[in-house]
Amino acid sequence: MAYIEISHLTKDFGGGRGIFNIDLSIEKGEVFGFVGTNGAGKTTTIRHLMGFLKAEKGTAIINGLDCWKDASEIKKFVGYIPGEIAFPDVATGTQFLRQQAELQGLKDFSYAETLIEKLQLDPTANLKRMSKGMKQKTAIVAALMADPEVLILDEPTTGLDPLMRAVFVGILKEEKKKGKTIFMSSHMFEEVEETCDKVAMIKDGKIIAVKATSEVKHNENKVYTISFADVEDYNHFQEQNFNVKEKCDRELKATLQIHDGQINVLFRALTEYKIKSITEEKFTLEQYFHRLYKEGTANV
Repeated sequence: MAYIEISHLTKDFGGGRGIFNIDLSIEKGEVFGFVGTNGAGKTTTIRHLMGFLKAEKGTAIINGLDCWKDASEIKKFVGYIPGEIAFPDVATGTQFLRQQAELQGLKDFSYAETLIEKLQLDPTANLKRMSKGMKQKTAIVAALMADPEVLILDEPTTGLDPLMRAVFVGILKEEKKKGKTIFMSSHMFEEVEETCDKVAMIKDGKIIAVKATSEVKHNENKVYTISFADVEDYNHFQEQNFNVKEKCDRELKATLQIHDGQINVLFRALTEYKIKSITEEKFTLEQYFHRLYKEGTANV
């Protein structure tokens, strides 16, 4: 069994809302991304992992423990950032973090201080008057400061500016190096692509794809944009047996899609032409999932 195993997990809220027969496996030390639009079922799945919801059917297991029956035991080694942050009635961020440290039996506050410095957080501020970004930073520190072996993160960069998102990605990479098992939902494809080993996409409560990020980055179907030096070569190239997707007659540019196995054929053919430039367009995780989302096809 994988370190985190979700099997046939179902919670039907009616009206097509909920999650239906979710199957996911996350290995120990793996960083697993979970993407989908708002209302797709990301948070519902995560709340089952945290033991906040009881499934109608199926199971969620972390390190051999049932997420519903053994929820209190699981929380001892899981760091969690909720999608909707609601703090208890304490005056400052410092008081909240100290309270959390007590609950976790944390004596050494040094890692918390490191995180506070990296995130440029002022924990002495009034908790209720903090901006959304400051509250998010406080939640990040609370989740990570006890150095838990598992991180379950529900949209962890919500409210953070681009600079702080980059800092958080750096922190996440450091957690990954420590061998942490991380399950993270996000709508930020760049941070998922940069940090995750695998990504699952959920649509209308159902998994429509699970993909290794390396497979997406090294897609076997490549796209090249070729700029020709003169119109005669540009026109002649159109007559060749290549899959030209787009043309720009004014700039003498042709964009084509080609399989890895045919790239040498293409470059041999191009030696016959006067070429100004050749650019490969990288296939991103966002493009891959947007295409899948439109098609609605399963590729699990």
